[in-house]
Amino acid sequence: MMGDPVLPRLVEALRGVENLTALVLGGSRARGTAGPTSDYDIGLYYEPDAPFHVEALRSAIAPLVDDPSSTVTQIGEWGPWINGGGWLTIGGVEVDLLYRDLGGVRATIADARQGRFSMNYQVGHPHGFCSTIWMGEVATCQPLFDPFGVIAELKSQTWPYPEALKDALITRFGWEVDFAIDNAEIAARRAERTHIAGCAYRALCCTAQVLFALNGRYLINEKGAVAEAATHPITIEGLAETQDDIWRDIGAGDHAGALHRLHSLSGSLRALLQRAGTKG
Repeated sequence: MMGDPVLPRLVEALRGVENLTALVLGGSRARGTAGPTSDYDIGLYYEPDAPFHVEALRSAIAPLVDDPSSTVTQIGEWGPWINGGGWLTIGGVEVDLLYRDLGGVRATIADARQGRFSMNYQVGHPHGFCSTIWMGEVATCQPLFDPFGVIAELKSQTWPYPEALKDALITRFGWEVDFAIDNAEIAARRAERTHIAGCAYRALCCTAQVLFALNGRYLINEKGAVAEAATHPITIEGLAETQDDIWRDIGAGDHAGALHRLHSLSGSLRALLQRAGTKG
């Protein structure tokens, strides 16, 4: 954290909040892919039988934030998977706080190690919130405050990437790629542009899920996932450019062109899975 304009002040302020078990840095800054304008994603972990008090959190960050009316929610206010947090600006830098229930995180990791996961409706996630995001967050985060070693212990359960999870993700999402494209074909007959776009988005996100799993990497954010998947060692040649072409076709009303490109991507994905000796 040396030289960082935000983290030392934030950690010092938050570490005193009662029942706050751990603090982590997540997102692009934790993974080393951040740009100069990237925000800070800060995970706040708590035990479900003794959660921290939100008012204490608000008091702790009050001296730091640029805007005293910054959003800091109650626990559970944003739903069961993004179960609350805050949108702050500190010294002109955007900071997102994300609450995480350790009981749920432990259960999710245990399930994922056995190849079990769920896709869930969640505001802000048009693809859906895959439960393995919680596991991926732990795997890729940088602990900032972990006095009881909780995050360190959970991290040890995320590597190596579980083969059972890899197989389950490929089976589920590999099937769904073609299912989404088939639905887009039906919608195209009636020129239902919104549904076509939704199905195309679904097919592309499912493709990214498969590619992340093939590479043994956790997909923790659907935003930018296809472009990131295009950079993986095991990927589809021209994936990023094809994605751009698909959206260009849809924007121009060329549904046939978009569907042709989607079918081509699906075929390339199936060929990739065959070469990798996996089932999808």
